[in-house]
Amino acid sequence: MKKIIETSQAPKAVGPYSQAVEAAGTLYVSGQIPLLPDTGVMVEGGIKEQTEQVFRNIKAILTEAGYTFDNVLKTTVLLADMSDFAAMNEVYASVYTGQMPARSTFQVARLPKDALVEIEAIAVKF
Repeated sequence: MKKIIETSQAPKAVGPYSQAVEAAGTLYVSGQIPLLPDTGVMVEGGIKEQTEQVFRNIKAILTEAGYTFDNVLKTTVLLADMSDFAAMNEVYASVYTGQMPARSTFQVARLPKDALVEIEAIAVKF
């Protein structure tokens, strides 16, 4: 049985999808872009500020579902420009310490609302 996860501490979905879905002890967090939860407006700043906001959004969803970043096994990072990889990676490394999750990173032609970064995550309760 699946459970839909929603929190007001992360932005509402900008399309027909859930913030996250949990099934059989696994949480699938939809791709998060750097929107402010209270306004739905893009955070100001460049890739570093946008990546920080994305992780605040992911943390809020993980917390709502009873998970932490330690439960994350896999992430997918989408960048509008691969030249932002180093700056994104610096923020990423401050969030995940110790045992790192598996990760894929891609440059894409365009992200929703012209965001610079989008990150999705899969977490498992041990």
